[in-house]
Amino acid sequence: MVDDDPCSLVLAQGMLSERYEVVVACGGHQALGLLDEGLRPDLILLDLLMPDLGGYGFIQCLHAREGGAEIPVIVTSGCDEAEAEALVLSLGAVDYVHKPWRPQSLLARLRTHLELRQARDQLRVRAVSLEAEVAHRVAECLAVQNVTLHALASLAGTRDPETGAHLERTKCYVERLAVLLQGHPRFQGELSDAYVGWLVRSAPLHDIGKVGLPDHVLLKPGPLDADEFRIMQTHAAMGADAIAHAERESGMTLDFLKVAKDMARHHHERWDGAGYPDGLAGEDIPLSARLMAVADVFDALVSRRAYKAPMPFEEARRIMSLGEGTQFDPDILAAFLAHFDDFQQIALRHQDPEEPQAPAVVTLPGPGWLN
Repeated sequence: MVDDDPCSLVLAQGMLSERYEVVVACGGHQALGLLDEGLRPDLILLDLLMPDLGGYGFIQCLHAREGGAEIPVIVTSGCDEAEAEALVLSLGAVDYVHKPWRPQSLLARLRTHLELRQARDQLRVRAVSLEAEVAHRVAECLAVQNVTLHALASLAGTRDPETGAHLERTKCYVERLAVLLQGHPRFQGELSDAYVGWLVRSAPLHDIGKVGLPDHVLLKPGPLDADEFRIMQTHAAMGADAIAHAERESGMTLDFLKVAKDMARHHHERWDGAGYPDGLAGEDIPLSARLMAVADVFDALVSRRAYKAPMPFEEARRIMSLGEGTQFDPDILAAFLAHFDDFQQIALRHQDPEEPQAPAVVTLPGPGWLN
């Protein structure tokens, strides 16, 4: 209760103390001092006309404090001007009660606004609780998705043990490329932070179709002949079809699975249209697949395979540069070459255990080894 009239304070305390804990303040400045000392009232009954700090100024000072606007204020005054009532309500007061008070009316208004305050507080607590629960459920869903993706990707790795950390490296290559290109005029509209996140989560599935390949092709310790290479090429479509089937079975359309399908199916397409399985060219190739194309070929060059030793990084850089405008999107390749040291560091950080630190120069096997 804030009032400069001692009689009003005594009267209010006598009316209210049976039901409520009442704290009185002889003026606006004293009331603000109590708030500064840590008092947190559930409601303020405020006189309008006081000499030191009137009701108008007190409400403004109260609302300027953190959490002050959440405290309901009932203004009370002997002033019967409609303008005064309208002004205090516009400043944020919840009610206006004329003096002299009618006890039952005043008590009813206090009870109503205290119940509203309590209900708002309960809703706020419930909202915080729900927000935390939603965040927890979202985190659980993301964790389940990531574990599932990792399990599926690892399944492909168990059938192709020579790839080692290939999935982790290509994921990191794709992420770095995407981040580098986010400010590029051609890509900034598509490479949002959300899309980059989908790329990172989807990248390990790009070779999931290899699970369906026969052992004599997938595990052959040497270059593939023409027939075997044609069989190897089917892994791109098989991977996309498997993801599409899982999506249909779930009854849901998920953005990251769209990215995963595109990447699995089209990461062997070429900028000049000479790739597989659909012979797409240029920007008809999904962006996710164009990014993976660079990542996948680079990793194949610098990694050990049963039929070849890892290639030195500078030689791999030279060979990659020859694919500008033919095998690779020129702007994506330019970003890769301009920041080549980043990709070299990723390769070293996630190299296969048996991979030597200084790869030897090798001769490339026949066409089709980059399968």
